[in-house]
Amino acid sequence: MAGSINRVVLVGNLTRDPEPRQLPSGTSVCSLGIAVNDRIKDKTTGEWTEYANFIDVDVFGAQGESCARFLSKGRQVAIEGKLRWRSWEKDGQKRSKVSVVADNVQFIGPREGGSGGGESAGGARSGESVPFNDGGLDVAGEDFARDDDIPF
Repeated sequence: MAGSINRVVLVGNLTRDPEPRQLPSGTSVCSLGIAVNDRIKDKTTGEWTEYANFIDVDVFGAQGESCARFLSKGRQVAIEGKLRWRSWEKDGQKRSKVSVVADNVQFIGPREGGSGGGESAGGARSGESVPFNDGGLDVAGEDFARDDDIPF
């Protein structure tokens, strides 16, 4: 049986300010929401229609802390990571969601009120990546998958 590949690369704009928090294990995680635009062509009219896909992203460790410190709503980012499916039960109903666990986040474009070439986390210039260091967290392990860690 062949192996599988779980990689995603997204470029979009933050839909809300970053939301930093700590897991019970002490690991920091920052939740981001991004909008990624897509276009489809209407078969009957031939017109192109643009629509947004809204995607939740989790960024762990020092990179998540940098995201919380330097990013804000509206900022464009490039995110490389993997898809993660989670399920839980709330009020007797089963729920599930697919989100992205980021391995690499690049800050793109100017900061709010800035001039484009500004510094971002770790002294990186706009458009450069911030190194990822998750502190050894195994996101497939129990620290990540506990229902009490899901913020909704």
